[in-house]
Amino acid sequence: MEYYKFLRQYVGTKPLILPGSVVIIGNGRGEVLLQKRPEGRWGLPGGLMELGESFEEVAIREVREEIGLEIRNLKLLHVFSGKEFYTKAPNGDEFYSVTAVFYTEDTEGILEFQPSETLEVRFFPRNRLPENMVGSHRRFVGLVENFDG
Repeated sequence: MEYYKFLRQYVGTKPLILPGSVVIIGNGRGEVLLQKRPEGRWGLPGGLMELGESFEEVAIREVREEIGLEIRNLKLLHVFSGKEFYTKAPNGDEFYSVTAVFYTEDTEGILEFQPSETLEVRFFPRNRLPENMVGSHRRFVGLVENFDG
């Protein structure tokens, strides 16, 4: 059972602090890889930390699980946290996210995904991201413009 689901058994919908990672995967041509999620919004591959994992391990595992790629040479761009990252989900669950944002262009493998987690995967120019995108992820992609490798 995923750790946050385990905690929900005890705290119900009360606020939790949920650490996780997302990965901006670039292709060297000013584009980033986004995944279209089952609810229809585009976002970066990533997810929540499990017990004993580091932020880097979360990033590697989630990219593998969500889009089938192996990633290497992760560069930490920033860790986002605080009251502006509070969310109340449609089911009433409340949480504050702590998100490590990584960047890489070093990937291996073939894009493969399960429709239960990902409907489509494609590269978008950083300056022409889709309208229907996770708001914080749009902000995260903005970090790449200031990243010099």
